[in-house]
Amino acid sequence: MLDIKLIKENPQYVIDGLAKKGKDVEKDVQRVLELDKTRRDLIGKSEAIKAEQNKTNKLIPVYKKEGKDVNEIFAKMKELSAEVKTIEDELKQVEAEYTSIMLSFPNLPDDDLVGGGKENNQPLYYFGEPRKFDFEPKNHVDLCTSLGLIDYQRGVKLSGNGFWIYRGMGARLEWALLNYFIDTHLSNGFELVLVPHMLGYECGLAAGQFPKFEDEVYWLDVAEDERRRFMLPTAETALVSLHRDEILKESELPRKYISYTPCFRREAGSYRADERGMVRGHQFNKVEMVQYTTPEGSDAAFEELVHNAENLVKGLGFHFRTVKLAAADCSASMARTYDIEIQIPSMNGYKEVSSVSNARDYQARRGSIRFKREDTGKIEFCHTLNGSGLATSRILPALVEQNQNADGSVNVPDVLKKYLGVDKIEKI
Repeated sequence: MLDIKLIKENPQYVIDGLAKKGKDVEKDVQRVLELDKTRRDLIGKSEAIKAEQNKTNKLIPVYKKEGKDVNEIFAKMKELSAEVKTIEDELKQVEAEYTSIMLSFPNLPDDDLVGGGKENNQPLYYFGEPRKFDFEPKNHVDLCTSLGLIDYQRGVKLSGNGFWIYRGMGARLEWALLNYFIDTHLSNGFELVLVPHMLGYECGLAAGQFPKFEDEVYWLDVAEDERRRFMLPTAETALVSLHRDEILKESELPRKYISYTPCFRREAGSYRADERGMVRGHQFNKVEMVQYTTPEGSDAAFEELVHNAENLVKGLGFHFRTVKLAAADCSASMARTYDIEIQIPSMNGYKEVSSVSNARDYQARRGSIRFKREDTGKIEFCHTLNGSGLATSRILPALVEQNQNADGSVNVPDVLKKYLGVDKIEKI
């Protein structure tokens, strides 16, 4: 959520900033300013009437002691109560509209981001060289099928399009990747947290995914007296609510968390002919990084998350690039995002395998996540950051394609050999 103080002090800055994300919010900004003024006026009136009620109420025992008629006071009290109720009913309507608009505003992009979408994304860094073959390489679908790593047909039989089954060495390879990711993060000082896969609405609201994107998750049917729950689309949605409605100590920051979860997405499916197999799916595995920091520690934390994701990809021997996203290509909740993109030889161009983002205080305001300054005792909002570290659904296809041999076998990257116990994956 944006800071209403910033909107009031510099509305044009907010309008121009969100225009870089392709959002025309001028009318909404003006409306929220009107509602904020009305809201404050109504609160002032209500408090003034309540003060008058208290003052009038104190006259009752005085009048009774002096033998005066108190009916007039009771009538006045009834009149004041009716006024308060009218004001509070109006205030509820104003606050509902005010909150709705405030929740609809995306996060402001950082000042250094250019406007526009993917066409304005800026590659910052390249590592390694693309794999060159002296034979006709196979695509990952054919490789995974011939080596018995993935069972696509039975995945569809069990759950429909957008699902697959890891089998044998394929399941072990998937688990090896996850172990490699987790072990690396633990060595970097992150705490492993295993979160519920079903979450309450407040988690999506704090993360900035709701209410706008609540139709893009899988909701569970529950009894009327049960809490409404959805299947998490990413562990970030859970991790950024760990400290919702809490005040942390400054000395406790930064908090560094990782979590392994399956991720559930409704917007899966083969959007393009070259995105086959497991590149897009309704369920995939991912290790997520999240940090809570002070505002001044936010930029350093972002760089740390980027380097962590890059180093994981380097360890697997991939050629990749790191891309700074333009404002409109960042998600609604994020102020800045860098993508780490790899090449899958059978596909055109680069594919994102990690997105590292800084939400600044946007999610913290939505989730009331704060910390207390040690020297002044001042309460401030935390900054929250997240990054994929990593998702496997594009890593595994790239791994088998880039490490394939002419005979159809696949070499195992050195960092995974201790988990798999083999140097090469071959047909059984």
